[in-house]
Amino acid sequence: MSAHQALTHLVPLAAKELDENKVTPGVLGFIVFAVMALAVWALMKSMNRHMNRVNFEETPARGTTPGKAPAAQE
Repeated sequence: MSAHQALTHLVPLAAKELDENKVTPGVLGFIVFAVMALAVWALMKSMNRHMNRVNFEETPARGTTPGKAPAAQE
């Protein structure tokens, strides 16, 4: 009996021991989740760096001088 035939006969025997209704992510699922988590962390860090570089000053409303609150209209 060749090795290929032996493996094809043993695989169904080992597969019967597994619960057919149970699905688990396994190692590949963990690796994909970890890579996605690292990517999100890197994007957040980059976004924080870019937001710190923004120099934004709001223009004052018409009719007011800087430093004073706008006049209340009645």
